Amino acid sequence: MKVRFRRLLLLGLSVAFVVSLSTSLVLAQSSDEEIPRALSGGLLFFALVCGLVFYVYLALALQTIATKTGTPNAWLAWIPIGNIILMLNVAKKPLWWFLLFLIPLVNLVMAIIVWMGVPKLVVSPTGGAFL
Repeated sequence: MKVRFRRLLLLGLSVAFVVSLSTSLVLAQSSDEEIPRALSGGLLFFALVCGLVFYVYLALALQTIATKTGTPNAWLAWIPIGNIILMLNVAKKPLWWFLLFLIPLVNLVMAIIVWMGVPKLVVSPTGGAFL
């Protein structure tokens, strides 16, 4: 399953990259002055598609974890600020930690601490975490 998913992901990213670059190259054929704009537009489109795929993946993962832990309101994984609150609920951390997520660089440390707290709560019957 993982191998097939990785192949499909690699194929999808490759196709998106080729389509975005080919589109930008076709647009760049109109004049020489527009080549940098067309290429940057194609790369920006590719970055947006990759960002969207990453966000959907993280939202699905958080919703699945919330469902398996029995945390209410698993749909909060799809709301940008709500997913932080859901993460704190899943990890059984206090809600005032949300304020720490608003501070630059501190939010990275807090995200690591919260995500490290999730596998401690979700353990499979064989003794290993499902993450």
